[in-house]
Amino acid sequence: MSSIGFGIDVGGSGVKGARVNLESSEFASERIKILTPQPATPEAVAEVAARIVEQAGWTGPVGITVPGIVRDQVVESAANIDPSWVGVNAQELFSRHLGGRTVTVLNDADAAGLAEVTYGIPEAATGPVIFLTLGTGIGSAILIDGRLYPNSELGHLEVDGKEAEHRASSAVKERKDLSYKQWAKQVDKVLRTYEALFSPSLFIVGGGISRKSEKWIPLLSCRTKVLPARLLNTAGIVGAAMAVERVSTP
Repeated sequence: MSSIGFGIDVGGSGVKGARVNLESSEFASERIKILTPQPATPEAVAEVAARIVEQAGWTGPVGITVPGIVRDQVVESAANIDPSWVGVNAQELFSRHLGGRTVTVLNDADAAGLAEVTYGIPEAATGPVIFLTLGTGIGSAILIDGRLYPNSELGHLEVDGKEAEHRASSAVKERKDLSYKQWAKQVDKVLRTYEALFSPSLFIVGGGISRKSEKWIPLLSCRTKVLPARLLNTAGIVGAAMAVERVSTP
C-alpha cells in the first residue's frame, strides 16, 4: 500500500475530498468541500468530484463514496441524492469525468466502517463487528476480521414494527425532542435486535451524536460492548482512499 491516497465522500449536503496518509489515516492535505449540486444527478455530482480532484492537483487513483447500495460498481439505491442514480455504473461515470483514471466506488457507511476497524479501534480488527452511523438515518457496515460484507443497510431492518432508522436515528431524537434516556431505550431496542441476529463481538457507533457518547452509551443494556467511533467525519474519505488503493495496488 502506497503512503498517500485520495478519497471523496459524497453526502447529501456536501462533496468532500482530501489526500490521505494511508499509514496514519490522517489527511495529507486540506480537505476540499463543495456543496452538493441540486438536483444531485450523477453527471452533476461527477463534475463536482472532478473539480475537487483538479483543485487538489491529484493525478492518481480516486476512491469515492455514495449514499446508496453499490454492487459491482452499479448504484442500486439512492438516499439523499437524485433517484436517477439507480442503475448507474458509478465507476464508469466518475472515471469518465476524471480522465479515465482508476476509480472505486462504495457505500458511504461501508467506507467509514472500513476506516474505523483499520485505524480507529484496534480490537475491531478481529471478530464480527457492526459499525453504525446514527444521523439522518442509520448507516451500517458489517466487518469480519477486518473484511467488509458490503451493503448491509441494517437501518432499514424492521424492529418491533418500525424501520430501525425511524426508531433510533439521531434525527428521531431531535424531531421528537427525546431526552438521552428516552432515546437510548430506542437505540437499545435496535442493538438488541442486531445482537440476536448477528452476534457481533463489538458495536462501533458514529455520526455527530457519537461526540456525546458519554451521555447515552452508559445507558445501554445490550450485552455486546458499544464504543464510539474515533475517526468521526474523516472516516468516509479515509475509507474511500483505502478501497481504491487496495484495488490499484498489485
